[in-house]
Amino acid sequence: MTRRTQRSGRFRTACTLITTLGTLAGAALLGAAPADGAAGTARGPAGRAAPSPIAPGVEYRYFDIPTARGTARAHILDVDLRDPRTSVGLLYPGKVAARAPVSALADGVGAVGGINGDFFNITETQHPGVEATGAPVGPAVANGRALKAAVPNGQRFGPAMPPGVTTEAVLGVGTDRRARLDDLALEGQIRTPGSSLPLGGLNQYALPVGSVGAFTDDWGSVSRTRAICGTDTSRGAPCSTDTHEVTVRGGRVVASSDTPGTGPIARGSTVLVGREEGAQQLRKLSTGDRVSVSHRLVAAASHVPFRFALGGFPVLRGGVPLPGLDNAASAVRTAAGISDDGRRLLLLSLDGSPEFRTGLTIAEVTDTLRDLGARDGFSLDGGGSSTLVSATSTLVARAPGADAVTVRNHPSGGAERPVPNGIGVFSRK
Repeated sequence: MTRRTQRSGRFRTACTLITTLGTLAGAALLGAAPADGAAGTARGPAGRAAPSPIAPGVEYRYFDIPTARGTARAHILDVDLRDPRTSVGLLYPGKVAARAPVSALADGVGAVGGINGDFFNITETQHPGVEATGAPVGPAVANGRALKAAVPNGQRFGPAMPPGVTTEAVLGVGTDRRARLDDLALEGQIRTPGSSLPLGGLNQYALPVGSVGAFTDDWGSVSRTRAICGTDTSRGAPCSTDTHEVTVRGGRVVASSDTPGTGPIARGSTVLVGREEGAQQLRKLSTGDRVSVSHRLVAAASHVPFRFALGGFPVLRGGVPLPGLDNAASAVRTAAGISDDGRRLLLLSLDGSPEFRTGLTIAEVTDTLRDLGARDGFSLDGGGSSTLVSATSTLVARAPGADAVTVRNHPSGGAERPVPNGIGVFSRK
């Protein structure tokens, strides 16, 4: 039996789910027309959308999931990481605090497919006059390089996480080309001639109370004021009034200010932003003082460096759903599943058209990933329930021979929404 036959067999098995109230009512594939972006997808037996090749090791398909509330449609990119021509990586606009549609992110780097990624700082209604950064919640690694660390748990956006899960949770692929889940914690130091301070943040839209965070040219030009707002347990708490900022270039302090600044950060420079006790420590520095800043993201479990990683939260480990997954609020969601010992990655995005906008609960998405053969699952940003229209959930793929990707699902609201990052699928001949 070939590997492709085995995978097709697993998919057929995945499409038979037990009917229970409030969970999936079966994954028998229905005969509804595919999303506009999927036009031309081959139809299989029983009205199923047959897998459509995108590139070596990459297939696209969709299927319908009846639930007690209505029908949801799942769009899937099935990525075989065993194929040496196939890889995945971080899609992002080149800066942490920036956003662009998934299709633009994918086309900008020649990806053959992709989905949206982490939850992000989308609004600042609780802090009038403070600019929303658009920066993601969790850690991010691109091409083996740490871009940012996680904000405090109380500062995140998105649905409630399972008990014991933190904002440091990531999905990524290591230098061994295996996908895995892990946690990435920031380790860093700020050293001066007279002291050594722990680094509390890296290119984050929110810093822990009393800490000092570092901002590099990876951050972008967005104001750093949001970093001193809220607390470790309350995103909406007032902004701190005890702040200080210093700019370090060439290992020396070159500028300082009592308030966080805005504008691009010069390559090779680091801006240190402190709040409360952290601000008091930074005020001790004077122009010309020597300062060195070091930082790295440390994996809790993996001994293999990540080539790419992004935030979200785990929903499935070792084939077992995490406790406490929500099974009440349905929405148009995005998720990723890992199977075959990290050699296969399933990228899932639900359809947001009116016909399918009832979506799935997080528990139902988890069941879908498991029935598709995933042993581990990870929830990414999504939305678009019947009461909240958003357009985050997006899956794109480039047809063979095409010059650009097309959106294969219908984002809620009718158009893509700019996002800070995503998972890109790449293929080389």
